[in-house]
Amino acid sequence: MSKILIIDDDVDVLSAAKLLLKRHYPQVDIEKNPERIPFLINNGHYDLVLLDMNFQRDNSSGREGFLWLDRILDINPTTAVVLITAYGDVEMAVRAIKAGAKDFVLKPWENEKLLATLQNALEQTGRSDGDAAVAGKPKSEAKATGTLATSSSLIAVSPAMRQVFATVDRVAETDANVLILGENGTGKDVVARALHQRSHRRDRPFISVDLGALSDSLFESELFGHVKGAFTDAREDRAGRFEEAQGGTIFLDEIGNISLPQQAKLLTVLQQRVVTRVGSNKSKAIDVRLICATNSPIYQHVTDRSFRQDLLYRINTIEIHIPPLRERPEDILPLGEFFLKSYRKQYNRKVASISPALARQLQQYRWPGNVRELQHAIERAVILAQGNVLEPEDFYFGTTPLASIPTEKELPFQENLQIEDMEKKLIQGAMQKYHGNITEVARELGLSRQALYRRLEKYGI
Repeated sequence: MSKILIIDDDVDVLSAAKLLLKRHYPQVDIEKNPERIPFLINNGHYDLVLLDMNFQRDNSSGREGFLWLDRILDINPTTAVVLITAYGDVEMAVRAIKAGAKDFVLKPWENEKLLATLQNALEQTGRSDGDAAVAGKPKSEAKATGTLATSSSLIAVSPAMRQVFATVDRVAETDANVLILGENGTGKDVVARALHQRSHRRDRPFISVDLGALSDSLFESELFGHVKGAFTDAREDRAGRFEEAQGGTIFLDEIGNISLPQQAKLLTVLQQRVVTRVGSNKSKAIDVRLICATNSPIYQHVTDRSFRQDLLYRINTIEIHIPPLRERPEDILPLGEFFLKSYRKQYNRKVASISPALARQLQQYRWPGNVRELQHAIERAVILAQGNVLEPEDFYFGTTPLASIPTEKELPFQENLQIEDMEKKLIQGAMQKYHGNITEVARELGLSRQALYRRLEKYGI
């Protein structure tokens, strides 16, 4: 059944909304402090968040509401978010929906209209029947075959992936630090969650942090917390991610991209197992299991001295390398069929199978976005398909149908053409198709929003 979270700094609004919604949904949680949003989203597995757009400290500009909307969708892009405000207008509503919100309601609301809006938002995400899987949690495990299927749908058929999950089985119950290596979209976050779910810490928090999105000025505050008055915007004490993960697991994604000063601060915490909030002189002991991931050549970074060797030794007690999808073609069709069944049910479509012609092209395509790209490609195809069988013409990457994309054998051997040039063209096509809507473009390309922002900057788009 659907789980609802309401975030508003007005306790009267929280009470009224909960009183109404608890008659229609089995779990309705409320929170006054928006700073707790990351912890709640990471650990509450909510289907829908009803988020205030205007917090009192925000002077009714709506800016903070949009920032928290981005944060929620970065943590879990499948969460339905409905924004509420007393200062709404058409322009703000359009901005909210372009930013990824499912809908927008005004305070004071009409009860029937609010209920209808929430139900419609849940239906858009396929969660209105309450049967939707919790993102990131294992749906089924088959250890005998070395196969693991999750809501992010990493399925092991190839020998390489079976080895990955065999390693997960062996190390999950330990507290050994794990470093997961692999390209974007290969499923590093899924492996991290699998390690947590199979560990003795499974009932404690799993906190995920995208280090690539943290500037030097935010790094310490985000990870270690701060006290009121530590800096201009520090209006109250705030726990950092390490404290939020106490007793559980902290997953530091994109660790290979952090600066040397950030590396030094992180190493100190890992060595001493204590954190000190910014602006405080009191240390707090931490008990967390550390899992890190990166898509960058971290050993090359050590060689060129842009990554500390002592930090690498600290984080890679166990290394797990996830091969790109193009190197394990045996997994492409099982994954495709898994996604097909999932989205056929979610969107109530009749499409039942993948044609032999499409199967061949799926296996020939290089999948630069890996499993995430395949997942979103299947989702789009299921939604748009006219018949009962998926054909090559049903697949579009940007504005290009799969049937018209040359295979690797048909391309001249030019590495830049295969990777950077093609990636730039795909991004440009998607940006044009969705009129610059970052959420939709990221979903189209199988990227996180932060990863898309970095590519836009890289290519000057």
